[in-house]
Amino acid sequence: MRFLQNDMRNVARLAALEALERCRRDGAWSTAALDSVTKKYALDHRDGALAARLCLGVLQNSSYCDFYIDRYCSTSGNKIQPKLRDILRLGVYQLLFLDKIPARAAVNETVALCRSIGLERASGLVNAVLRRVSEDREHLPPIPEEGTPAYLSIRYSHPEWLVERLLKEHEYAFVKAFLAANNEAPKLTVQVNTRKVSAEDYMRALSRADIAFACAEGLDGCLILEGGQVTQLPGYEEGLFYIQDRAARSAVAAAGVKPGMCVLDTCAAPGGKSFAAAIDMEDTGELVSCDIHEKKLRLIEEGAKRLGLQCLSTRAGDARKLVDAFMDHFDLVMTDVPCSGLGVIGKRPEIRNKAEAELSALPGIQADILRTASCYVKPGGVLLYSTCTILPEENQDQIQSFLKKNPQFEAADFTIGSLRSQNGMYTFWPQTDGTDGFFVAKLKRKG
Repeated sequence: MRFLQNDMRNVARLAALEALERCRRDGAWSTAALDSVTKKYALDHRDGALAARLCLGVLQNSSYCDFYIDRYCSTSGNKIQPKLRDILRLGVYQLLFLDKIPARAAVNETVALCRSIGLERASGLVNAVLRRVSEDREHLPPIPEEGTPAYLSIRYSHPEWLVERLLKEHEYAFVKAFLAANNEAPKLTVQVNTRKVSAEDYMRALSRADIAFACAEGLDGCLILEGGQVTQLPGYEEGLFYIQDRAARSAVAAAGVKPGMCVLDTCAAPGGKSFAAAIDMEDTGELVSCDIHEKKLRLIEEGAKRLGLQCLSTRAGDARKLVDAFMDHFDLVMTDVPCSGLGVIGKRPEIRNKAEAELSALPGIQADILRTASCYVKPGGVLLYSTCTILPEENQDQIQSFLKKNPQFEAADFTIGSLRSQNGMYTFWPQTDGTDGFFVAKLKRKG
């Protein structure tokens, strides 16, 4: 991206714009793009937080912003070049969602950004569109067809096919609340490494650092923060915590891990469930973390080393292919299968760009992995299946089909705090559970 090196007043917006371009042009994950531009522009904590909020906010609300850009722009929508649309989205997002940024500053800084990257000729258009949005923001033209999938798709910037799917299975108010929850600023959930520090002592460390947090119900050492840079939290280098959503941590808790167990994690990357299991095992027994990508296994190994976990070993392999040495060997087999990821749209808003056709192969892959994983569970052992999605064909339908074909397994109900499974299954929803959208099923092999 070309920009004027002497104009650094807009460094956070420049970084956000480049991150958006990487997501759009290269298909990059927003987290990776933001990490890269934070380092490139040497952003401090304040500018880094603003760049992240701008980038994620635009991705979360792109269709909504586009509706008003196209409404107020004299140029037809398909003639706006992609980079210019990114700039307009940044400006509209600031005007409509960020109350702490004055309207005048949002307009002027966005126009300055346009000029700083060499789009001087488009600055007049940007200025005109943003000023009209600013003038009308208290009485914006309504989005048409309220009460329809098209309305929800624009208002909350989710693909219309997904909205239609959800409305077939849930009430309108439930779907609307789910979509709205996906557009809230994502929180950061840390799990205390109780092998090194007690939850109480780590909470005191957060308080001394003036970092606000809340305790998750039913999970010792699960703390929810408003946000922040992970590596700057107290005790990162010392391995006093790791990052994992409460829903995923609840899945491991549901499995009933005990010290000395023999545990397999078949789709382990990025390692959160393996780390949780190792801690619950009190770092005893045997824990094998597998993944098809060796690069991801190195990240798991580095994470285990930082946390000081010794019982964990890694192995590369395709989770669909049988390993003879694993047959009937494990007390617990965890399989967090590849999925559509529609439960983590809030944290990875670029998932909204997925087409429905892209997901058609997933149920078959999931069924293969589940069937293979079941072969590794010893009699009396537990098979834990999970996804970070909310579609039935990847969740309940998979389990019901598996149980029908494999009578040696049965559903095993579980309780975590006030959370109670139904037929061994539970679906977490962001608007009701305050977590990622996440599915977990606990199955037991009959003895």
